[in-house]
Amino acid sequence: MNNANRSGNCICEILSVILVLQENACPENCLDTCDRPMLGGGANCLICNTRPVMLYTCCGNGTPWSMPTTKDPLNCSGESNSQTCSTVFRVEKIEGNCCTFRVLAQNTDETSLNPYVSTNSFFTMDCSCICAIKCLNDSFVDCVC
Repeated sequence: MNNANRSGNCICEILSVILVLQENACPENCLDTCDRPMLGGGANCLICNTRPVMLYTCCGNGTPWSMPTTKDPLNCSGESNSQTCSTVFRVEKIEGNCCTFRVLAQNTDETSLNPYVSTNSFFTMDCSCICAIKCLNDSFVDCVC
């Protein structure tokens, strides 16, 4: 990672912390903030490997960023179908001031303890376009490591 290009961008710095945590998938828990030092989990529950995030852009008027759950070209703005679009993402890679995210879909298996499933839909965003992130509860997402 080239830290010189991210210097001063708090969103990109937090996303970098999340990426490192996901790569290490530590089984301890601490303060409930986006940059808490370890992913949730422990002896009595599944070890988490993902800190899901929601993104907000400066021109989004408080609406979370939404992307298709498939590689099909879909318009996810406005009223979108929750089965074809998602507002929940996983940090996959950071290069300079750009972050690549994997789109996570809601898990439709009602018997599963895992709220999200992995998709093969990715996008890259300039971190300077993100004005806020919301971290969701750490979780286990199959097929992401």
